[in-house]
Amino acid sequence: MDLDGVRTFVAIVDAGQFQAAADRLSITQQAVSKRMAALERGLGVQLLTRNARGVGLSVDGQALLPHARELLRAEDRALASVTPQRRPLRVDVINRRIAPAVRVHAFYRQHPDITLDVVALPDIDTDAAFAAVANGTVDATFRTVWNTKRLPRTLRSAHVIDDAHQLLVGPRHPLADNDVIVLAELERHRVWMPGLPSTTDWGAYYSELATTFGLRIDVLGPNFGGEVLLAEIADSPDLSTFVGEGSRYLWPAHYDLRRIPIVDPTPVYPMSIVWARDNPNESLDALVAHLQTAHADNPVHNAWVPPRWKETL
Repeated sequence: MDLDGVRTFVAIVDAGQFQAAADRLSITQQAVSKRMAALERGLGVQLLTRNARGVGLSVDGQALLPHARELLRAEDRALASVTPQRRPLRVDVINRRIAPAVRVHAFYRQHPDITLDVVALPDIDTDAAFAAVANGTVDATFRTVWNTKRLPRTLRSAHVIDDAHQLLVGPRHPLADNDVIVLAELERHRVWMPGLPSTTDWGAYYSELATTFGLRIDVLGPNFGGEVLLAEIADSPDLSTFVGEGSRYLWPAHYDLRRIPIVDPTPVYPMSIVWARDNPNESLDALVAHLQTAHADNPVHNAWVPPRWKETL
């Protein structure tokens, strides 16, 4: 179906006259008449009737009108999806429960007029995430950019998150009633992070944290997901795990889990937003500015990151 004909049909109905529709479409009245004739000829029905006040809808025209409007809306959505200034800003937050998702949500609450497409790219490593930004699959991603040589020259990054660690324990854990935990105290306790891949940036971070402070970080066992991990910790007198201060987890009230800040020093996991240098989406500029302001306004005091990471952040 010719969308110009459909657009002309809707314009005539809304304007009530051929000339008024021509003015709206910035074409001649003759062009309006030709488009309508071609549309009716192609459909084999009469869509409009003439009356003393101008034009009206035939029975077939009444049937077509809601579908015609939906066709035009679909056209608009299709164009918006490939127009940088109109399509939604596509942001990879890695996991909808962790700090990047929380920060992007805070941005949206301040800018509800900006259309966002928040995604979590499945099982994707850092280099693949950079490639997704470079090829336009997403407009931005959150990653740790501690090795700047891995960042392609076509991409930019800004350090915008220092996610402070907390210890998550059940009510029977020896540290359950602490207001805070000094990092050195964890030497005597098992921190369980099952299935943590050693080949990832996350794995390298926790390996260096354990070596530096003599921690027992247990990565053995399959990862059955967050819900199972929370249930295991709630039922255990000695299991604990790390969670980011900026992460959101929900559990049944009877679990009575405790999130305890870690201090002296506070381990933080640094994250940057990464985007293409030539991305013209103005909403992206607003997001980056928001994240940088939030980061500057919420510094983590006495923070620890791996020394070799700190040099390049």
